[in-house]
Amino acid sequence: MDPTHFVHINTGSPEPIYRQLIEQVKRRVAAGQLKAGDEIPSVRELAQALAVHPMTISKAYSLLESDGVLERRRGLSMVVAAQHQQAQPTADRVELLRPTLEKAAAEARQLELSKAQALQLFKTILEEAP
Repeated sequence: MDPTHFVHINTGSPEPIYRQLIEQVKRRVAAGQLKAGDEIPSVRELAQALAVHPMTISKAYSLLESDGVLERRRGLSMVVAAQHQQAQPTADRVELLRPTLEKAAAEARQLELSKAQALQLFKTILEEAP
């Protein structure tokens, strides 16, 4: 797997980099983009690709392992854990998105944007290329 396209880190975000990494990996597993047995970039490769300290990546990987998302293989790269054979049901994936949308809705209300304006912006963002 190409480490430069594995995750996208927002260095300007108040959310710590390790937390961004964890959430992105969990979402990719939930969506079925990463499945059981898929190898993930090594700590060194990903740290170099993202220009972050290797301990940041190591912390995220360790927490993902303790959550049962990743499995460590002695002497080999880490892989997605065996229980993640397919994408999670849509309802479960919707619940993963809910906290982000709740935060966005709160910010839209604080900015006194109408529902139509907020929904149009969300639609525009969804249609933009990733």
